This record gives sequence, C-alpha cells and structure tokens, in this order.
Amino acid sequence: MNEKLLQYLWNYKIFVNYDFKDLDGNPIEILNFGIWNTDSGPDFLMAKIKINNIILAGNIELHVKSSDWIFHQHSQDPNYDNIILHVVYQNDADLPDLHNKNVPTLELREHIDETIFAKYQNLLKENQFIPCENIFSADKIPVHFYEESLLKKLDEKSSELEKDLESHKNNYEAVLFHSLSYSFGLKVNAHLFKDIAVSIDFGVFNKIRQNKTQTEALLFGISGWLEDPKDDQMKIWRREFDFLKAKFDISDLVIRPKFLRLRPPNFPTIRLSQLADLYFQHQNLFSKIINAKKTEELFTIFKDIKASEYWDTHFNFGKISPVDQPKILSKDFIDLLILNTILPLKYTYHKYQNEEITDEILTFYREIAPEKNSIIDGWKKIGVKTKNALQTQSLNYHFKNYCSAKNCLNCSIGFKILKEPHHV
Repeated sequence: MNEKLLQYLWNYKIFVNYDFKDLDGNPIEILNFGIWNTDSGPDFLMAKIKINNIILAGNIELHVKSSDWIFHQHSQDPNYDNIILHVVYQNDADLPDLHNKNVPTLELREHIDETIFAKYQNLLKENQFIPCENIFSADKIPVHFYEESLLKKLDEKSSELEKDLESHKNNYEAVLFHSLSYSFGLKVNAHLFKDIAVSIDFGVFNKIRQNKTQTEALLFGISGWLEDPKDDQMKIWRREFDFLKAKFDISDLVIRPKFLRLRPPNFPTIRLSQLADLYFQHQNLFSKIINAKKTEELFTIFKDIKASEYWDTHFNFGKISPVDQPKILSKDFIDLLILNTILPLKYTYHKYQNEEITDEILTFYREIAPEKNSIIDGWKKIGVKTKNALQTQSLNYHFKNYCSAKNCLNCSIGFKILKEPHHV
C-alpha cells in the first residue's frame, strides 16, 4: 500500500463496503468524497460527511498510517486547519491534536479488497495517459470531434452563467464582473476573487469605476489589506475605503486572497489592481465585448491594461521590489481571459437571438493560439498535434470529462475504437 494508491481508491470509491466507522465506533456517512487535490495541501477538498447526526464540510487528508500525520508535520501547517476527516489504511498511533479538535479518523483496511493491490500495480505499470492509449492513434479522432467537444463545454458554461444571471436579475454586466474577477484570480484565488466581486453591489462599483483610486481601495479594503497602512499610498487607499464604506453602507466582510504557491506577477495585489484598471479604462466594457466581431478587437481591450504605478515598484504592500517595471497583462493571460470568460459570455448572450453565433464563436477559438499545459503535453506525446485553441480547449474538456473519468463507453473516440473488428 502507498499513499497514491489510497488516494486512488478513495477518489474512485473502490471499497468492499461503505459501513464506515471512526475509531470510537461512530458511523460515518460520506456525503461527498471531495475533489482530488494534486497540488500541495489536503488530499481532498470541499468534502462533506455526517457523523453523530452532524454534517461537516471541509477537507480530508489521507495517510497510509496514522503516524504519517505527525511525520508530515500537518499540525503546524495552517493549510490543514479545516480537516474534517483523517482517513488511513492502518491506525498505528494516537493523535491527540486531532482528537482535541474532534476530527475523526477512519481506518480503511477492512474496507479494501486485498486483490485490488495487484490489479492496481499492473495498471500503474502501463503508465497510461488515457485508458485507450495502447490502441489509440490520432486518426481515431472522429470528424467534428473538436467542435462537438467545445460546444459541450460552452453549453455547460452557459448553464452556469444563466444561473448567475437568474440570481442577479439578468444583469449581464454584473455577471461579467463576477466572471472576470474569477478569471483574474487564476486557480488559487478564483473563488475568492469572485466572492469579493459578488460581495460588491455592482451599482456601487459602476458609480466609482471612473475613479481608479477608489476602485482599488474598494477591492483592497474588502481583501483586508488596508487595516494597517504601511506607506502614504496605503493611507490614501484606506481613507478612500473608509469614505466608500460610510457612503454606501458597505459591510465589514473581509475576504482574504491567498499568496501561497503564486509567482509575484500573479500575486492577488497585482491582479486586483489590473482588474480595477480594466474597468477604469473601459467604461462601456460589456458593450465592447458583446459587439466585438474579431479576435483582435477583444485583444485590444486588454492589451494596455496594467496595475497602477504603485505596483511598478511593489508586489506586496509596503515592500519595495528591486524590479521596477509596469505590471501589464501578458499575451497568454489575455488569451485565457478571452477563452474562459469572454467567449462563453458572448455565446450565452447571443445564443437565443443569433442562430449563427455558434460558427462565430468557433471562429474566435480557431484564431487563438493553442494553450500550453500538462494535459495538452500528454495528448502531444501520443501523437495529437494542435493548431489552435479550439482544439486544445476541446482536448482539455474531453480529458477531464471522459478520459480521466474512464467514461470510455460514452466517448466518441472509444466508440470508434470499439466498433473496429480487430479491437473487439
């Protein structure tokens, strides 16, 4: 047994029974096994369990042995403060710190079929990127595969946007603000940035966007960064934030973005300042985005966006950086904004009024350079070449929803392979 195997079994719920109990014999019902986290931090995020008639939501950490909690020094790491369940293959040590926090421990040894170890080791030896890798070739990709996969992704994203629109009285400008905030937050701060945006009445934000200092002050203040001003510029932001709080009756809610695992150019300080500049420079941003007919028009909207001058010599508050340069948006970052935020919103806005919007949106994707990430690298290694973002977006979506989930029977590539006589 190793930790990777244990995580695999938990992720795919491969157990002989689900009669889970903690070390004290209390039944544990797993309402949500969580999302497998491949970065640093707890193994499974956003999980939910029920124990002693109490529902707990948070993160789950897995270890081969209970003593690994001590060995890995998790008690000293604040990233593990929200653990709701400690899952182990074998309980070999008492953990007073978890007991004192009422965090239950689940031992899985009796819930796992021992024969699975050999089967899984054989699977690992194949080291496959996708389940059908040994019999896959690029010519197995069906005609219109890329377009169909991307449209599935767009329809899913459109459904999410329509729920947001319903929640915000069909205010497209507000939903654009929320969506852009999410994208500016990148992976680490996406949800936190969106929470910040949603916490602001967009009517208030719209009134102050012509004043960049006030816009930054509002975003920085809600982030909790202005409580202890360290220099004159921070004092200005603090004064403006106090003024805005009083004028618009803004709550004392604080949502603190994270700096962990981020390169300085992606620090939330920089990204929020750039977001403020975007809305300062483009007072009719939504209209420009919706009416754009060419990719270059969209790129033009973002190409001159940069953080305010304070950030030329800073990455964080009160700390002067040896690097003195404007913090502009990179081409790759702009492409991500267009691909993941702008085009899905354009598709959602036009799809009921413009029958030709599908072809127009697909053309936008074709005109943007292919993305670079580990999933696309995997496809490249098995012979799939990409020329544009339409293809990479489709391959990303297909991998996450079919290959990674081993959903081969519902996969158009799998169907084509399976129907060939020599693969039966």
